Amino acid sequence: MDWLLAGKALILGVVEGLTEFLPVSSTGHLIVVGSLLNFSDEHAKTFDVVIQLGAILAVCWEFRRRISSVVAGLPSRPEARRFTQNVIVATIPAIVLGLLFEKTIKAALFSPVPVAFALVAGGVVILWAEARQRAQGDAAIRVRNVDDLNALDALKVGLAQCFALIPGTSRSGATIIGGMLFGLERRVATEFSFFLAIPIIFGATAYELYKDWHLLSTDALGSFALGFAAAFVSAFICVRWLLRYIASHDFTAFAWYRIGFGLLILLVGYSGALSWTD
Repeated sequence: MDWLLAGKALILGVVEGLTEFLPVSSTGHLIVVGSLLNFSDEHAKTFDVVIQLGAILAVCWEFRRRISSVVAGLPSRPEARRFTQNVIVATIPAIVLGLLFEKTIKAALFSPVPVAFALVAGGVVILWAEARQRAQGDAAIRVRNVDDLNALDALKVGLAQCFALIPGTSRSGATIIGGMLFGLERRVATEFSFFLAIPIIFGATAYELYKDWHLLSTDALGSFALGFAAAFVSAFICVRWLLRYIASHDFTAFAWYRIGFGLLILLVGYSGALSWTD
């Protein structure tokens, strides 16, 4: 194995796992870090898809009891069918818009500078959403259990998820903050965001691998496997940490991180200290 490539794979796998489920944009971080590592060609895009699969499998493992319970209960339990319906309803808008605008988005927005603007804008939205919830208190919370979501709640969160098609916005950030604005309790919005990631990332992975299967080669399998494993482990740790964190904290710290990171990208780029590659 090429040890330089292995090092890049390890770094990017850890970045993916640590950022996929935090409201900071994993795609944005992969674009920026990939640019810094000079790892942003067509091969790298396929690699990013593979390591996303590692991250989502960590969520499947963490929530394996809930997932198996829902699957087993589909024939007989109305709440299991309602939960499944909500996940499907919330997934459809992003799939439709993603298929319609995928090429346009990748051509225009998959580079560090657009990511930086999206990071800053998303951070401002999170600060506003958290300030709004503090001002309204418990009156802003309408749904306190993920099983109490209805189809309209799911559709609203699904529409919010569409903003994550813009690199740097964050899929988890869009769904969590969108859910909070629509009356979901913070933990409910976070858990539902995890479950929504499963069909979205599995679907995106299958689509991208089908489309770019010719980019896979035996020479790349080692780096792909290393990145996949790194993403799985780091995502598993991150998901468990996040569920504990939100029990006593809001997302303000992530908002300031987004703003600071976005401004740093712009400062570095426009100062000429680094020349960002596409």
